[in-house]
Amino acid sequence: MTTRAGFVALIGEPNAGKSTLLNRMVGAKVSIVTHKVQTTRARIRGVAMEGDSQIVFVDTPGLFRPRRRLDRAMVAAAWGGAADADIIVMLVEAHRGVTEGVEQILENLAEVAGDRPVALAINKIDRVKSDVLLGLTKDLNDRFGFVQTYLISAEKGYGVDDLRKWLAAELPESPWLYPEDQIADLPMRMIAAEMTREKLTLRLHQELPYQLTVETESWQERKDGSARVDQMIYVARDGHKGIVLGKKGETIKAISQLAREELEEFLGRKVHLFLQVKVREKWMDEAERYSEMGLDFKDGSE
Repeated sequence: MTTRAGFVALIGEPNAGKSTLLNRMVGAKVSIVTHKVQTTRARIRGVAMEGDSQIVFVDTPGLFRPRRRLDRAMVAAAWGGAADADIIVMLVEAHRGVTEGVEQILENLAEVAGDRPVALAINKIDRVKSDVLLGLTKDLNDRFGFVQTYLISAEKGYGVDDLRKWLAAELPESPWLYPEDQIADLPMRMIAAEMTREKLTLRLHQELPYQLTVETESWQERKDGSARVDQMIYVARDGHKGIVLGKKGETIKAISQLAREELEEFLGRKVHLFLQVKVREKWMDEAERYSEMGLDFKDGSE
């Protein structure tokens, strides 16, 4: 039997549906999905099996115009993920079409892709009429030499199987890179931190979610098969601490419960989750925080 394996980078603007597509392809939740943009910080790899092929997905942060050090590190990670991949899939939202951001990505794509195949996935097709889709497909293919175009809905699953089968056939012949039953190569501590950060992002609004980060400080396996997980939420200002804690600690309690339930479901066993909040005004300028997120601190420099 000939096995195939390789890396597939999903690129696109923030909120294009990359994390949703990754989770749909892998069949499990390995990437943070929220209605807010810029929620994926690290290059999260999800592993999907398709026949004799192992597809390793690199879910990159959305490509956007960076303003802060953290933004710059995220954009560098996104292009780095594309540059390291065997195949690149560019996601474009059907209802938004060719935005300024899409044009910017297309400008950089040829240089980053080199001679590697780049496929186009037009996502959220259920939001537009077929004549709009046809026009958008032609427009995008006139602008860049995509080897294949797929019309999909990552949320509903339309067209995703066809895309996965094509990717599986296109990957280079290679032994599998991960054990067959492994779905992500992120350390469990980081996945747990991402789960908590997702709950914080969904619960809290405005600018605050980008001003906080979550780290798993300790992970203890207990004799009864359960795990004790201690996490620290770093916020940039004193006022943010109060928002995260909520009145009489109600907000942090609700977030802790939701994150614990999801972690238990993911692990298939009991988890004791303990959250603390600490003010670190300059956490966005600390190299250690970046390495915890899987980002390179140097990539954020001007």
